[in-house]
Amino acid sequence: MFENLSGRLQATLNQLRGAGRLTEQKMAQALREVRMALLEADVALPVVKAFIDQVRERAGGQHVLQSLTPGQAVIKIVNDELIQLLGATNDGLDLAVRPPAVILMAGLQGSGKTTTVVKLARLLHEREGKTVLAASADVYRPAAIEQLERLSASADVRFFPSRTDQLPIEIATAAVAQARKELVDVVLIDTAGRLHIDDSMMQEIQALHSAVNPVETIFVADSTTGQDAVITAKAFSDALPLTGIILTKTDGDARGGAALSIRHVTGKPIKFLGTGESTDALEPFHPDRIASRILGMGDVLSIIEEVQRTADLQQAEKLAKKISKGKGFDLEDFRTQLVQMESMGGISGLLERLPGTGLLPGGVKGQVNDKQATRLVAIIDSMTPEERRFPAIIRGSRKRRIAKGSGAQVQDVNRLLKQLTQMQKTMKRMDKGGMKRMLRGMQGNLPGKF
Repeated sequence: MFENLSGRLQATLNQLRGAGRLTEQKMAQALREVRMALLEADVALPVVKAFIDQVRERAGGQHVLQSLTPGQAVIKIVNDELIQLLGATNDGLDLAVRPPAVILMAGLQGSGKTTTVVKLARLLHEREGKTVLAASADVYRPAAIEQLERLSASADVRFFPSRTDQLPIEIATAAVAQARKELVDVVLIDTAGRLHIDDSMMQEIQALHSAVNPVETIFVADSTTGQDAVITAKAFSDALPLTGIILTKTDGDARGGAALSIRHVTGKPIKFLGTGESTDALEPFHPDRIASRILGMGDVLSIIEEVQRTADLQQAEKLAKKISKGKGFDLEDFRTQLVQMESMGGISGLLERLPGTGLLPGGVKGQVNDKQATRLVAIIDSMTPEERRFPAIIRGSRKRRIAKGSGAQVQDVNRLLKQLTQMQKTMKRMDKGGMKRMLRGMQGNLPGKF
């Protein structure tokens, strides 16, 4: 997300970074470049105008003109204004009510609303310890109820059964009643979408809102539709007392115009970002961290939080002890590390959050392929336990069998074994303390000791 915008802005602002003196001409040229970058990112014109005016006003102040590093001061202003544009602070869900807290999910068909219901349910259960019940009031789209039921089962989320011959209000009120009876903390209600906004849809969701009185009314928007998402969000905001927005499919949105426009246009905060297809691919929206990513300063805090949330400390400690005792790093260990990386969003997800990667050549970033890790795991899964522990025994006929079983080529198996050898050499160079320090650094503030 923001890949195109980030590259343009970083290139422009880097020209100011080392400037000993900031002339009006240089400033005007830089602001023109920033303006073009925002417009090309599909940011709404009124938003661009307000942003540029605010930056120009602040950059013309005496504290900037008299600064020893005026370029750095301007970059700080752009960063601050981006944060304000995106919403200043993270607005979480307001669940401080008598249970069950009802969350009504609205949006157009195809925006990823049903998947987002399950993602949000899983996040609330795993990260906040809430019991969650998901219900579908979409009686129009074929298999909508079955889709929510299937996704809920795959993510271990409780599902409230409903039928297409029921009224949406009947489904929603029955789900809330059951949640109250069973002392469930949160009820998530998936509503019907349309391919476009129409009066009947608005009337139905307004009636649903009145019937269940939700504590949160969330609009789910497809970020890849750019300004269409902003326009639709504004229409829903005019019809419903929205409390927030979730942007989906942000992993496929290189421009980011919706994220930069939607708060300004609707006045509603972005609460979460959908970052992939899996049911755990939902992350809280932090304006300061997003602004930092856009300007190439990275988002190390999010990486640390991801490690804290997903790291298997027992597995890490086991690996540390194994290496420190001089035992080899085998394919089973390699597989564990690959799976761990995938759970953190893959290499591309980590790269996006590291400082300075926005200025990497496109060819370098294009070489990052998370599907490769999946293929490597498949190859290892085609091996016997003995082959994983003692890779040296993998030769001609074994390589052919492994390649055939995983749908790969023998060359792919050879490449995997070469990568393993390189990793084994790296591990041997690390003494006992070095291994533990590395793992402790990844661990952050997690409980437990190495």
